[in-house]
Amino acid sequence: MSKTEKNPKSNADQVTTSDHKEYTDASLQSIQIAYGNGGVRGLLGSPYILGAAWLASLGGFSFGYDQGVISLILTMKQFHAQFPETAPDAPHYGFDVGFMTGMLELGAFIGCLFFPYLADRISRKWGLSVATVIFCLGAIIQTAADNYDTLVAGRFIGGIGVGTLAMGAPLYISEIAPPNLRGSLLVLEAISIVIGAIVAYWVTYGTRDITGDWAFRLPFTLQMVPAMAVGSMIHLFPYSPRWLAMRNRSQESLQALATLRRRPATDETVSLEWKGIVTEVRFQKELVKSQYGDSGAVMTELKQWIAIFRPKYLRRTMVATAIPFFQQASSGPIFSKTAVLTQA
Repeated sequence: MSKTEKNPKSNADQVTTSDHKEYTDASLQSIQIAYGNGGVRGLLGSPYILGAAWLASLGGFSFGYDQGVISLILTMKQFHAQFPETAPDAPHYGFDVGFMTGMLELGAFIGCLFFPYLADRISRKWGLSVATVIFCLGAIIQTAADNYDTLVAGRFIGGIGVGTLAMGAPLYISEIAPPNLRGSLLVLEAISIVIGAIVAYWVTYGTRDITGDWAFRLPFTLQMVPAMAVGSMIHLFPYSPRWLAMRNRSQESLQALATLRRRPATDETVSLEWKGIVTEVRFQKELVKSQYGDSGAVMTELKQWIAIFRPKYLRRTMVATAIPFFQQASSGPIFSKTAVLTQA
C-alpha cells in the first residue's frame, strides 16, 4: 500500500505517483507534446482547432463591441433626445453618463466572479451559451429602452453576459488548444476585443445620420449577432477534454481530444497528452481536498477566492491585478472615448 493510501489526510505535495503510475510518466513528458509546427504555419495547418478557437474568441469581439458602441452613440443628437439625461447641457450630465457607461463594467466584473463555478458545473460550452442568453437579454433591453433607468438596467445585465463571455472564451480556447499552438490561439481573444471596438465605431459612424431612434437602436441590436453565433455554434465542437476529465468522464475526454486533434484515439501523441490531462486533474482534486476538505462546491469556490489574498499568494495576486489595471489606466481607453471627451 502506498504512503498516500495509508495516510489519506497527507498534504497534496505528498500525493505519490503510485496511485496513478500509468499516467505519471506520461505527464512528465508533456513538455515534448507537439502536433507539427507552431505559429502561423501551425494555425493554418490546423483549421479545425483554429475554427473552434476563432468562434470562441467572438466572445471577446462582443466585449470590445459593447465597450466601443456606446462611445459614438453618446454623441448622437437622436440619443440625447430620447435620453435627455445624457445631453451635454443636462444638470447631472457627467454623473449620468459615467454611471450608465460604468454599469457595463460593473456587470462584467460580477459575471467574471461567477463564471468559474458555472463553467465547472455545466461545462465551458454551456457556460458560454448561458452567458449569451444573459447578454442578449441585456441587449434587447438596451434596444427597447425608452427611459434612462431601463437603459442603465440593460447595460448592467448586458455587462454580466459580456464579461462572462470574455472570460469564458480564453478558458475554452486554452483547454482545447494543442500545446504548441496555445499561445497563438489565445491571442485571438485579445485581437477580437480590438476588432469588436473598431467595428462598433464604424457601425455607429454609419448609422449616425439615420433619422429617428434607429440611429442608436440598430447598433444596440447588432451586438447580439456575434454573441448568438458563439452561444449556438460552439456546440458544433467538442467539450473541453479537461472539463470531461474533471467530471470523471475520462473516456469521453480521450475521444474529445482525438476529435480536436483530428487523430484516432489510439494515436501515441494524443494518448500522451490525454494521460497528462487526467493526471493533472487528479492531482488538482487531491490538492483542493487536502487544503479545503469536503466543503462543497460553493464553499470551496469561496475559500479559493479568499485564499488568493493570503500572505502566501498576495504578491502573485497583486501582479496579476496590477497588469490589467495599469493597462486600462493607460492612455488607450482614454483615447477610445475621445468622442465623449470632445463632446463634454
